Amino acid sequence: MAINFFAEGVSFKPKQTLKIKAWIKDVAAEEGYQVGTLNYVFCNDEYILETNRQYLQHDYYTDIITFDYTEKNKISGDLVISIDTVKSNAEMLGVEENQELCRVIVHGVLHLCGYKDKTIDEEKVMRERENYYLLKFNVSII
Repeated sequence: MAINFFAEGVSFKPKQTLKIKAWIKDVAAEEGYQVGTLNYVFCNDEYILETNRQYLQHDYYTDIITFDYTEKNKISGDLVISIDTVKSNAEMLGVEENQELCRVIVHGVLHLCGYKDKTIDEEKVMRERENYYLLKFNVSII
């Protein structure tokens, strides 16, 4: 198991990395998965926009892009998270930046566990799972 944290274009490093790693592992286990290799790349809006254009042919900003390399019951992937978008979304939603960042982190894990969010029903289930794990595990990372 390896959970790695990197920064591109931002000077961001999560605090309490051991607690975050344990949280991610617990979420995966509760969903019936083990953790393989997860690479979290915290970046700025320009980096995620370029990543979105280059790999997904999407020309818009987003909070997270999840590249899924999961095999069988072992989740693995690269998760690119825009700290800029997380901050603006937190402000727009009226929540703490820490809470929104935790939501985005677990959102990526849930994608790797097979959850989708393309339809209204899928998005509802995804939000329910995010809320469940945010309440179950109290993680502070900023």
